[in-house]
Amino acid sequence: MTGSVSVVNLEHKIGYHFSDPELLDAALRHRSIGSGHNERLEFLGDSVLGLAVSETLYQRYPDASEGELTRLRARLVRQATLTEVARRIELGSALNLGPSAGRSGGSDRASILADGLEAVLGAIFLDAGFETAKRITLSLLEADIARLEAGPLEKDPKTQLQELLQATGAQLPDYAVISTSGQPHEREFVVDCAIPSLGLITTGQGSSRKAAEQVAALQALRQIREQEASIE
Repeated sequence: MTGSVSVVNLEHKIGYHFSDPELLDAALRHRSIGSGHNERLEFLGDSVLGLAVSETLYQRYPDASEGELTRLRARLVRQATLTEVARRIELGSALNLGPSAGRSGGSDRASILADGLEAVLGAIFLDAGFETAKRITLSLLEADIARLEAGPLEKDPKTQLQELLQATGAQLPDYAVISTSGQPHEREFVVDCAIPSLGLITTGQGSSRKAAEQVAALQALRQIREQEASIE
């Protein structure tokens, strides 16, 4: 069972006390524990997170295009950002994991932390409604939103690679999953990014197909830029 001290600490960290403690308990139950796990709450929390962030960005960036807003949202709802937030609030110490996930360091695994955070947001939504869930979401992401406002709009590697290839008239990349491995709660994807017209194939690895594609695209970008630099 989840330790009561950890749960109390978590509520303090997020600035919210649950009226229905069973909702929080359900949000902290990883699927490795068996029945009654948090995947349904994770599904709900993903939507709560997306809407809260989308509305805020829409209001904060009145001149941004749809594409720019999409890229900004992606930076806030991506696994790396959610994992950082989860570690700040010490979510890992409150998670209830099965033996296999616990032994493999699951309480600090990025995918488990990010999913758990979404589940907690889903639980807050059911406990108190969207406005409260939105307030907590934006409070947790406050530092990350501030970093967005402090810097330029940076495009993700896949977008950068596509725009670079389009500008030079080169063939667009083709992404293919080469392999998947690991337990259902800790999947690992290997993806190839192929650009035949340049004779280039790079490989990326990640906890989701999208994450692996981004890594592969980043590797392709680096190789193309290195080739361009050597020609110059």
